[in-house]
Amino acid sequence: MLYLGVLKRVLPFLLTFAAGLFIASFFINISAPSFNFKRSSKKCRESRQLRYENERIKRENADLRRQLEQAAGMKTDWTINAGPGHFEADVPPPPPPPAPRRHRVLIDK
Repeated sequence: MLYLGVLKRVLPFLLTFAAGLFIASFFINISAPSFNFKRSSKKCRESRQLRYENERIKRENADLRRQLEQAAGMKTDWTINAGPGHFEADVPPPPPPPAPRRHRVLIDK
């Protein structure tokens, strides 16, 4: 008898819940979500390639600095001496801009 009362309350709930899921399955995907935590080999390969390229560019910059210092014949500390007005060029300054033209206005009397 006790089980009959529980069955009368639980059975309608389960049937309503199943009918609701059945109707909802027409509109949304009810399947369990897939948690793919696999590491993408493409992303891993791209990040490794960018890291190698960054290291190569740093080495190339250091080599170019070394060559420039050797060509100048002196050791230059790029971090301390870099500043405004510190660069000396062997190029003549640009010519001054042309003077503005004055227009004469002729007045007829």
